Amino acid sequence: MNKTELINAITQSTDLNKTEAGQAMQGFLESVTGSLARGEKISLTGFGTFTVVNRAERCCRNPQNGKKMTIAARKAVKFRPGKKLTEAVS
Repeated sequence: MNKTELINAITQSTDLNKTEAGQAMQGFLESVTGSLARGEKISLTGFGTFTVVNRAERCCRNPQNGKKMTIAARKAVKFRPGKKLTEAVS
């Protein structure tokens, strides 16, 4: 499912039209992105939790030429699914 299909699903399950659902989706995505950029944790009960984690610098080998290389330390987003989401998928 892509963003357009998700907006269509929202319009079918709510009283929102496509424009309103699109604006709500955009607002949600901007809020989540902004919160994670500030290092905040986002918990959606039953759905899951988004957190920012620090990945340490590490060494690896380039599979194309076999040379060792270093991957710099970075931040990454981690998602841990909630109980209801896990049960729905199982």
